[in-house]
Amino acid sequence: MPADFLQLEGKTVLVTGLANKKSVAWHTGVVLREAGARVLWSVRSEERRAEVTKKLVPAGEPVLVCDVERQAEIDRLAEEVRGLAPGGLDGLVHSMAFANYSQGATSFEGTVREDFLQAVNISCFSLIALSHALPLAAGASVVTVSISTTTMAAQNYGYMAPVKAALDSSVVFLAKAFGERRVRFNAVRPGLLKTKSSAGIPDYVPAFLFAEMATLRHAALETAEVGNTIAFLLSPRSSGINAQGIVLDAGMSANYFDPEILRRATRPG
Repeated sequence: MPADFLQLEGKTVLVTGLANKKSVAWHTGVVLREAGARVLWSVRSEERRAEVTKKLVPAGEPVLVCDVERQAEIDRLAEEVRGLAPGGLDGLVHSMAFANYSQGATSFEGTVREDFLQAVNISCFSLIALSHALPLAAGASVVTVSISTTTMAAQNYGYMAPVKAALDSSVVFLAKAFGERRVRFNAVRPGLLKTKSSAGIPDYVPAFLFAEMATLRHAALETAEVGNTIAFLLSPRSSGINAQGIVLDAGMSANYFDPEILRRATRPG
């Protein structure tokens, strides 16, 4: 097997949504760096840039600031990227999502309009806006992060499932829009992960523990596994994959009738 199997050596990839060492963005960047790619980072605020520059990002990897709720900042990011990558980006990783769970696990029909629209703006529309503004080179690959299923009503996840469904659909429409430029769009759709952002979801721990029990290997999906899959989708080795959502759940969706789960669910008391 060639040393540069992923064929990412010398490619320039922008990774958005870096927060900490547990984030999908970080694990993806690590794999890209190991594969010889040039990594650019984007974070939401100057405060976050100062933090990740001090604690995470090696010298020589630019950390740019962009609050995707503001079009002016998206336009500024695009200009900065043009300066850093005159030939355009070979890859874009869209790893950002936000939901205001300040009201806790409320009933779905009680979703606040402002919260829902903000979640759509940050978690979904930002992919459209960034793809339109950034200089994507011919043959580039764009990967976003969704969830394993948007058709299961996990009450604590609430309105974010419809938002992620919109993201999944946007992937298909973007792939069509950029098809003649041979820019690919795909989503990774992981099951439950142990990340800092997921800790903000109400009652997340019991759901995570159930998901871990339900995987075929009885071990939780690891964030590094998501990063590995994203790197593959960014790679020319995955050139035939476009407009797809790749489910990463360690077989959980095939294992709901696991004997141990059944035993615990049906035992008296």
